[in-house]
Amino acid sequence: MSGATISRHSFVSCQPARWQDAFFSHEAADQGDVFAMAETDDAPQRNATDQFATPVQQERRAQAHTRLLTWYARNGRKTLPWRHTRDPYAILVSEVMLQQTQVERVLPKYQAFLARFPTLAELAVAPTSEVIKEWAGLGYNLRAVRLQQIAQAAMSQHEGTLPATLAGLLSLKGIGRYTAGAIACFAFGQPIATVDTNIRRVLWRVFMGIESGEWQKGTSGTRDILALAEWALPGPSLPADETLSVSANEKKTDASYDWQQALMDLGATVCQSRRPLCERCPLTAICAAYAEVATQTLFPSGEALARLRDERIALREVRQQAPHTRQVAESRASYDANDANDTSIPADASSNPTDARRPKVSKAKQATQQSFTSTTRYFRGRIVDALRALPMGASLALSELGPRVKPDYTPADLPWLRGLIAGLARDGLARWVSGEKENDMSDARVSLP
Repeated sequence: MSGATISRHSFVSCQPARWQDAFFSHEAADQGDVFAMAETDDAPQRNATDQFATPVQQERRAQAHTRLLTWYARNGRKTLPWRHTRDPYAILVSEVMLQQTQVERVLPKYQAFLARFPTLAELAVAPTSEVIKEWAGLGYNLRAVRLQQIAQAAMSQHEGTLPATLAGLLSLKGIGRYTAGAIACFAFGQPIATVDTNIRRVLWRVFMGIESGEWQKGTSGTRDILALAEWALPGPSLPADETLSVSANEKKTDASYDWQQALMDLGATVCQSRRPLCERCPLTAICAAYAEVATQTLFPSGEALARLRDERIALREVRQQAPHTRQVAESRASYDANDANDTSIPADASSNPTDARRPKVSKAKQATQQSFTSTTRYFRGRIVDALRALPMGASLALSELGPRVKPDYTPADLPWLRGLIAGLARDGLARWVSGEKENDMSDARVSLP
């Protein structure tokens, strides 16, 4: 089985875009939920079960279920507090907090947030300034505002509860396909697939092979990876409430919950983006990517997998840059090996910078990678932090706020500062107390909402 090859005619375009839910504007550098687009597209749906109805893939799926669920029972991160509840609100809070934020940072804030706002109702009526204050330390502050807006919508539109269906959850502004699927499965026990960057990477490697390094943006790629995730769920491909017995539904529900948690854990701890630890992986013997590596080297490993992927990326970029290199002969082609589409996994710190076979980060890419401390998102966060430190109801003049946000602030920076605050006010993260439309901008005052 380890040497089996998988036909690539299936899911040939399955290179999904980055996805996070529509909790973020420019502050989080996300562009909304591409899953939502897939659900409204008029293109015909593909049948993932038919595409994978080959003996090799069927056997691979069966073995993956057994191997990964056994591994999860022994090694899963079951101590995480959100895995000890089926409360839809608590799971919503955890899912929003975990977007682009490491588990270690979320753990203390999750408990504190639920202690301060234990129910949807209490979050919905709380002053937004208090919600933003409680969010301190997590970053991407707009998530706090969006989370409260979801609570308010649930109170006004769904009688104070989160909908129990995927469609109902998606009807709430701010909940995208990933979070809707997570709540439906983890809270309401529905065998519904959901896909984050870890699940995407693991499923692709196990069933399709080595990822290309880029994930195709658009509806078709998103639909395909979601179809793959749905096909890979444990249990028969039948509606949970129509054709299965109660006991069969319960088993399928539990298996779907554990399966998706296991995929996330494996992707976070073993099948990592930059440094896959194949020697520790329970799926190595059936993994299509590992089998692919074995055809290229006598000593397959996670390091070899990453090197082979990066070499393919470099080769593709050579071909893409070929016309430009002919026009500017003195410019050497150099290549970016970083997976810009997978921000959930840190770069591989163990790679050897002297290894000439590994692609290099291009100078053009380096030139466009601003220091985080000079970005708009950084200064927006500084403004929110400064306002969050004020006593409840207090405000700051822009002339006072500027030096707290930017150490070398001068009066000439006032239009820049005012522009940042205007954006925060539009996003519900700040409030003009006075001077919003006055010509003398230095007298303007601002506070939390």
